[in-house]
Amino acid sequence: MTHNEHPFSRLNPDFIMDAIESIGYRCDARNLELNSYENRVYQIGIEDSEPVIAKFYRPDRWSLEQIKEEHDFTIELKDHGLSVVAPLAINDKTFFQYDGFNIAIFPRRGGRAPAVDDLGCLEVLGRFIGRLHAVGASDRFSYRPTISIEEYGISSRRFLLDHNFIPDELRGPYSTITEPLLKLIQDRFDLAAPGLIRLHADCHMGNVLWREDQPHFVDFDDARMGPAVQDLWMLLSGDEGSQSIQMNRILKGYRDFRDFNTSELLLIEPLRTLRMMYHAAWLARRWDDPAFPRAFPFFNTQRYWSEHILELREQWAAIEAPAISVYS
Repeated sequence: MTHNEHPFSRLNPDFIMDAIESIGYRCDARNLELNSYENRVYQIGIEDSEPVIAKFYRPDRWSLEQIKEEHDFTIELKDHGLSVVAPLAINDKTFFQYDGFNIAIFPRRGGRAPAVDDLGCLEVLGRFIGRLHAVGASDRFSYRPTISIEEYGISSRRFLLDHNFIPDELRGPYSTITEPLLKLIQDRFDLAAPGLIRLHADCHMGNVLWREDQPHFVDFDDARMGPAVQDLWMLLSGDEGSQSIQMNRILKGYRDFRDFNTSELLLIEPLRTLRMMYHAAWLARRWDDPAFPRAFPFFNTQRYWSEHILELREQWAAIEAPAISVYS
């Protein structure tokens, strides 16, 4: 497939407005593309009304059942009083099809990034995620996948080694470090024996809007089953001492609504490593999408892979180090 043949190349302004007007909206031609790579997301001006956010799902990524589970989860969270941006129902459905695309409409919400260096802010975030996980633990996804070593690590490694992305001279070092690294990660998962619940699963600060001293969570596109700590570790920053202080404040809020299994702290660095491996393979898998070479020109270079291998070696030491400490 050439770049010009990629499905997203069809998303010109006329196509986008035709899609939105097919469900009854009247567009005013004020369309703004928002920052999104996995899908395509636009702010759409609507005549005599507030703009809406239209999400065009990447074709062939999620099944209709998986999209419905994402939407049902966000609506369930909203029904429990959590501030999440859930899709709007159009004719009793939260998504619709138009000329090969699955599309969802969301209300526009504003806000700023949370203050990651504010311990009070982290405690509020912990309280919110505790509530989210209390709902998430009440049921299971039937169709959405699970955060696993197989998908994030083994499959990513296999894809990269089977395709021509890693320079020849670095294939050996990549293979040599990743095989035992994944075994080490498996050992940590076996030791932690985490429970699996429904998660946001991509819980970084870019997916949190801070408004009126409260967090508002967006983008549940990656929602899946996994250990609770997956939604906590990306809130941490700095050295080990700083992360320990931050996690204690996060858990202070979290435990207001749900217990936390501290053995999952062993999984912070393994999950970070799996995310790094998954991200590298994600870029490779999406390289036929013309947005990716433009946005990630550093990828697929010798420097990128040299640094990636070095980071994986550093992660080995981080995984073997003691987990951050928290108050029991």
